[in-house]
Amino acid sequence: MKVLVIGAGNMGLTYATGMSKSKLLKKRNIMVLDKSKEKLEEVDKIGYFDAIDKIEDCVPQADVIFLAVKPYHAEELFGRMKKLVNPEQLFISIMAGVTINYIQESLGIKKVVRAMPNLPAQVGKGLTSYVSAEEVSRLELFMVEGLLDTTGKSLRVKNEKFIDASTGISGSGPAYVFYFMQSMMEAALQMGFSENVSKVLVSQTFTGAVELFNQNNLNPNTWMEMVASKGGTTRAALDSMEDNNVNELIKEAAFAAFGRAVELGEEY
Repeated sequence: MKVLVIGAGNMGLTYATGMSKSKLLKKRNIMVLDKSKEKLEEVDKIGYFDAIDKIEDCVPQADVIFLAVKPYHAEELFGRMKKLVNPEQLFISIMAGVTINYIQESLGIKKVVRAMPNLPAQVGKGLTSYVSAEEVSRLELFMVEGLLDTTGKSLRVKNEKFIDASTGISGSGPAYVFYFMQSMMEAALQMGFSENVSKVLVSQTFTGAVELFNQNNLNPNTWMEMVASKGGTTRAALDSMEDNNVNELIKEAAFAAFGRAVELGEEY
């Protein structure tokens, strides 16, 4: 099996590197296409991908084509690809908002998987939700899951609505966590801690809390009640968040990302 990754940006190279470790592939079975000379030089330095700058030299050879370019490049890219593809090829797209139907009609093919990754894929802790066209077989889906799992975990969802919804939770979610971390670090600095100590205080707190959550079946509310004794420090913090409606604001932010994902889909 030969895989082509189109787009040597952060996520394209993340998946190329992850897939190179898969038992389904050998490193030299991955081609990376990009029109940027600098990006291709970066690919060459990695050493075990075939760096390609001409679309004609790679698209016809690929069994699986991984679409990892920005959505606004889709129309131009598909125009150049259409005469080079064939119905047996499988396409996996991580382009936000670009629908399965748009990809099928633009390329004249049927086998499409639409996926939504997130940034922690870069360290093997990602979550990629995905959905497929009906024409993708069960065997092909098994293979897709194996490839996506090389960067963390994958989650198959019912339809494209849930791809947009997962954008609001897991796709954009790391930024929400970083936002909260930044606020806590700023508070630590204002309390007199150094920048390095503030980072350790916050990062280890998040790491420990997530590990507790993952190793037990308790929900977040139960954990909060366990930590927050009546009249104590944690209760004072949680009461402040409740008084300032932080819970609802976080949900509104997630729905704002969801809504924008839907809007992008309407453009394609």
